[in-house]
Amino acid sequence: MFTDSHCHLSYPELKADLPRIRLAMAEAQVTRALCICTTLEEFPQVHELAIAYDNFWSTVGVHPDNEGVTEPSLDDLLTRGRLPRVVGIGETGLDYYRLGERTVADMEWQRERFRTHIRAAQQLAKPLVIHTRSSSSDTMAILREEGEVGSGTAAGGVFHCFTETAEVARAALNLGFYISFSGILTFKNAQDLRDVASFVPLDRMLIETDSPYLAPAPHRGKTNNPSYVPLVARQIAELRQCSIEAVAQATSANFEALFTGVLN
Repeated sequence: MFTDSHCHLSYPELKADLPRIRLAMAEAQVTRALCICTTLEEFPQVHELAIAYDNFWSTVGVHPDNEGVTEPSLDDLLTRGRLPRVVGIGETGLDYYRLGERTVADMEWQRERFRTHIRAAQQLAKPLVIHTRSSSSDTMAILREEGEVGSGTAAGGVFHCFTETAEVARAALNLGFYISFSGILTFKNAQDLRDVASFVPLDRMLIETDSPYLAPAPHRGKTNNPSYVPLVARQIAELRQCSIEAVAQATSANFEALFTGVLN
């Protein structure tokens, strides 16, 4: 019924508790989850989950925040992206939130890493899983420069854990991307984000936990896991004045449409 389109089940706090989490998922009618990769070093553990369980899939990518890790080459991403049950490229994108004493100009390494992921996704015809924080202008500009304009060789993809403005959401939708909402949508101080979720078309929307982070209310502050994703769906149903079943059906169908590998 429900699909968690973005979680980090390879992280130690979740992997050690996986039997209980899978039971909780079944009880909550969360039937599928996409396990997200954030470093090449982590990829074997992420991919192992997708191979071991028939309702898990994986991505390959290096998160823009990760420094001091193996820098992914195009071949690194292509080789891993062709493996069974790898259905997307990412988590990738840009993050200028923690610049410290650095300038935006100093983050060219992030922009080049992002371009490498885009090119891999296009060659593999697999969607991008995009992270953008305090960097939306450059994120959108690079996507356009690399041909992600919703046609031709564009890979498409999803803006995960969306927290940007309505303007950014419209720009992403215009490029053919999906928008994914997390437990942040349930936070008391997230009215602006709920306003965004109210206008994003249901047929362009995904839901996620981003677990172990960002547990939705009433679990905020606790370790998140995929069994909580129905709480995100419930918030969307309330905003759109429709049934939670309608949100579950639409977002799961969107997951299948975007990550076509889940049907193989």
